[in-house]
Amino acid sequence: MTATDPALTALAQGWCALSLLHGRIEVHLERALQAKHGLSVREYSLLDVLSRQHDGVGGHLQMKQVADAVVLSQSATTRLVTRLEDRGLLARYLCPTDRRGIYTNVSESGLKLLEEARPTNDAALREALDEAAKNPELEPLVRVVESLNVPI
Repeated sequence: MTATDPALTALAQGWCALSLLHGRIEVHLERALQAKHGLSVREYSLLDVLSRQHDGVGGHLQMKQVADAVVLSQSATTRLVTRLEDRGLLARYLCPTDRRGIYTNVSESGLKLLEEARPTNDAALREALDEAAKNPELEPLVRVVESLNVPI
C-alpha cells in the first residue's frame, strides 16, 4: 500500500472524524462538569467506574483495571486517585486477603457529588451529540454511538 492508497485515505478520514467527535464531546463535557461541579471528565469517569464496584469476588478493581476503564496510564490513574482522595471523594484501603493489594472506594461525599454530576454529564453528552449530528461527516458516527447498547 502507498500513502495515496484510497483505502488508507478512507481509513485515515474515518479516524479523523472519530477523533473529532471524541474531542468535541470531551470538551463539552469538561466545560459542563467543571462549571457546575468542579470535576474534570477524567475525575467524573473515575468516580463513575469506582462507584460500580461491589463487594465479593471480582467486585473490586485492581489499579490496572481502573486505568484501562478510564483510559489512562497506571501512573496517571494513581495521581488522579490521589487528587480525589485529597478532596475526600475517595478512600484507599488494603485488600483484606492480599496485603499487597490496595482498593479504592468512592466516599459518601464522592457518591453525593457523582449523583449531582450525573444529570449534568448526561445532558452535556446529549447536547454534544446533537450538535455533532448537524455535521454531515460526524452524523453517521453519532448514530452509531446512539445505537450502541454496550455494558460499561
